[in-house]
Amino acid sequence: MFRFLVTRGLGAISTVHGKAFSSSNIARSMSSLPFATVQAEEISGSKPAEVHNLVQGKWVGSANWNTLLDPLNGESFIKVADADITEIKPFVESLSNCPKHGVHNPFKSPERYLMLGDVSVKAAHMLSLPEVSDFFTRLIQRVSPKSYAQANGEVYVTQKFLENFGGDQVRFLARSFAVPGNHLGQQSHGFRWPYGPVAIITPFNFPLEIPVLQLMGALYMGNKPLLKVDSKVSIVMDQMLRLLHCCGLPVEDVDFINSDGKTMNKLLLEANPRMTLFTGSSRVAEKLAVDLKGRIKLEDAGFDWKILGPDVQEEDYVAWVCDQDAYACSGQKCSAQSILFMHENWSNTSLISKLKDLAARRKLEDLTVGPVLTFTTDSMLEHVNKLLEIPGSKLLFGGQPLDNHSIPSIYGALKPTAIYIPLEEIMKDKNFELVTKEIFGPFQIITDYKGDQLPMVLDALERMHAHLTAAFVSNDPLFLQEVIGKSVNGTTYAGLRARTTGAPQNHWFGPAGDPRGAGIGTPEAIKLVWSCHREIIYDFGPVPRHWEIPPST
Repeated sequence: MFRFLVTRGLGAISTVHGKAFSSSNIARSMSSLPFATVQAEEISGSKPAEVHNLVQGKWVGSANWNTLLDPLNGESFIKVADADITEIKPFVESLSNCPKHGVHNPFKSPERYLMLGDVSVKAAHMLSLPEVSDFFTRLIQRVSPKSYAQANGEVYVTQKFLENFGGDQVRFLARSFAVPGNHLGQQSHGFRWPYGPVAIITPFNFPLEIPVLQLMGALYMGNKPLLKVDSKVSIVMDQMLRLLHCCGLPVEDVDFINSDGKTMNKLLLEANPRMTLFTGSSRVAEKLAVDLKGRIKLEDAGFDWKILGPDVQEEDYVAWVCDQDAYACSGQKCSAQSILFMHENWSNTSLISKLKDLAARRKLEDLTVGPVLTFTTDSMLEHVNKLLEIPGSKLLFGGQPLDNHSIPSIYGALKPTAIYIPLEEIMKDKNFELVTKEIFGPFQIITDYKGDQLPMVLDALERMHAHLTAAFVSNDPLFLQEVIGKSVNGTTYAGLRARTTGAPQNHWFGPAGDPRGAGIGTPEAIKLVWSCHREIIYDFGPVPRHWEIPPST
């Protein structure tokens, strides 16, 4: 196993069993990776990479190729095989050929549970190698620019997840139970059953972690998945699928498509998957829920909040976590801190000035702040200006475009920004929707509350629509008892070290309060999202001696 000792800019030094590997050592060995068809550093306008589709066990191109712009300099650097409506037939047929009872289940091809456990072991080992970890870290940085530490964290979580589900752990996911019956020979057995043909749609912000964790969960439970990743970043999963194939995953097990939303919607309606996992915007999620007649699990947008309780302590640490939650990955996390509620005791500290100083450390050179891929600079500044029209609001820091950059205008480039808005103004009907609009960028709202205004804060939480992550920063047990009992968010951190982001692979991550809510990463999440319950009641007899036909009832 390895760990990173230093992260500076885009470089790093790692150790394996005490042996040091510099980024230059790693770069020299990248060409020897058995699965890779690209080298992250060499992708450019003069040497563009290509992303293909995978269907029925074959990598294929398209009559249409979509050209992507480098988010840092605007150069055309990746060509993506962009399937249109005329090219979806093989994908429809592939899904349609999978029966409802799946590729495997407890009564069919159980050896596949073992095969997938072996694939996970081999893939986890591959990702633990410094040259492979560095390859994916840098590839992520090329398409979804974030700091080396943040991109490498995504690779690390993926590697640990695969470790967690190696060996027998896959078949343990399908563990059944039995209950004695009413008479001799009768028993009821509960099984986890696959859906069969399924679809997975994932966003740009975690190009490796989200699709791998959901894809492998779908496979573990016996499904045949069609995977669609946001085409801006799909080169990462193109390469990861090739790695999985090298580790023994049958090439027919997963189909992989790049297309626009209209084409994908048409494909879903024609193929009629038994279940679709969607991670992304609430608007698209709600449309799909209707189109797919509810056969969907959602991990949609999150306007996530943090409440600082009455007990002020460890001010530097709390400020650092707030900065990480709001601005790491340029705020492009569905778990990012969107609004901070400060108890009045915190208002009297230097917390805001510390947040300002921490935000000022972020710079484009090391990608601790970078391109925003779903909002333009103008649209974010327009939102800032609308908020500043609210009485009592003020710009705490930021609110300006990044300096000296070549980020193309289709993306955003904003300095880390915070706006203060009085709680009373936030709660007004005319302001609430505007204030709680999620801006998927380096942006947050900050407000404060007096001790007797906690019910107003809790009312604000009740009025919000998204319930993904949350944090209660306090070690006061009575405070925590009240606020946890009167809130909903599915992944809630509580205590002095509470955060909203940085979920690892060892606990549930997902929303609550919605029966369509999806989880990720844990056995419970996999079973909830990728399998359903099937009850089989055995009733062998014997029939009692001297049994006679009873009267009709």
